[in-house]
Amino acid sequence: MSHTILLTVIVLGSVGLAAALILFFVSQKFKVYEDPRIDIIQEALPGANCGGCGFTGCRNFAEALVKAEDLNGLNCPVGGATLMTNIAKILGKEAVVTEPLVAVVRCQGSPEYRQRTSVYNGVKECRIAHSLYGGETDCQYGCLGYGDCVRACKFDAMYMDEATGLPVIIDDKCVACGACVKACPRNIIELRKKAKKDRKIYVGCVNCDKGGPARKACKVACIACNKCVNVCKFDAITIKNNLAYIDSFKCTLCRKCVYECPTNAIIELNFPPLKKVENRIQESSKEL
Repeated sequence: MSHTILLTVIVLGSVGLAAALILFFVSQKFKVYEDPRIDIIQEALPGANCGGCGFTGCRNFAEALVKAEDLNGLNCPVGGATLMTNIAKILGKEAVVTEPLVAVVRCQGSPEYRQRTSVYNGVKECRIAHSLYGGETDCQYGCLGYGDCVRACKFDAMYMDEATGLPVIIDDKCVACGACVKACPRNIIELRKKAKKDRKIYVGCVNCDKGGPARKACKVACIACNKCVNVCKFDAITIKNNLAYIDSFKCTLCRKCVYECPTNAIIELNFPPLKKVENRIQESSKEL
C-alpha cells in the first residue's frame, strides 16, 4: 500500500515538474519585453484617461511616446507644454512646442435670436434628438441644448446656461481634451488656438443655408456676405458652404471683421469695449 502511494507521489511530482519546465520555456520563448520607461512616463502623465492625446488612455499614450522615434504629433493637452518638455527629457528626445488650444461653442442660438417652433418629447440627449429630427427651431444646424458635451467633460469645464440654453466653456478649466467636440453630433464645438488673455474672435454660427433662410431661422446667423473676407488683410477668413470661417492660427485679433459683420455673427470675447464701434454695430443692425 505504501509502495503504491509513494509511486503515485513520484509520478504526480514528475508530471508537475515537467509541466513547470514546459511552462517556463514557453514563457521565455514568448516573453514580451516591456520598456521600464513606460511605467515612468505613465507615472508622469496626469492619469485623466480623457483621450485628448488620441489614445484610449494614458498607458497607451505612454507606450506610444516610448516607441516613437520623435515626439512630433504627440501631445498631452491636459499636461501641456511643461509636461511634454519633462517627458522629452526623460526619453532623451527633443520636445515639440505646440500651441495651446481651447474649446469654443460656435452657436449663438438663444431664444432671443432663434425662436422655438416645435416641441421635442423624446430622450433628452443630443445624439438621439439629432438622429430623429432637426430640432425645436427652424435652424437645422444649431445647438440642441441637451448637454451631451457637458456630460462628456471630465474637468467640470462646461455648464449649460439656463437663460440661453447653450453650453458655456470655462476657459481656465478647459484642457482642450476634445471630449466635448466628439460628443456634439452637430460639430458646433471646436478647438481653437488659445490667445493671450483668453481673447477670441470666431464665427458663432454653423448654418450652411443661404443668407435669407439662415437669417430667418436665427437673427445672428452668418449670411456669407463676404464683408469680413474683404476687410481681413491676413487671409484668415474663408467662405465655404455659405458660411464664413476664421482660422485662429492666421487671425491677428485685429477685430475689423467683427465690426463689418452686419448680423453680429462674429463673436469677440475678452476684449476692452470700443464705444464708437459698438454704436456702429447697433446702427448696422437697425438697417437690417
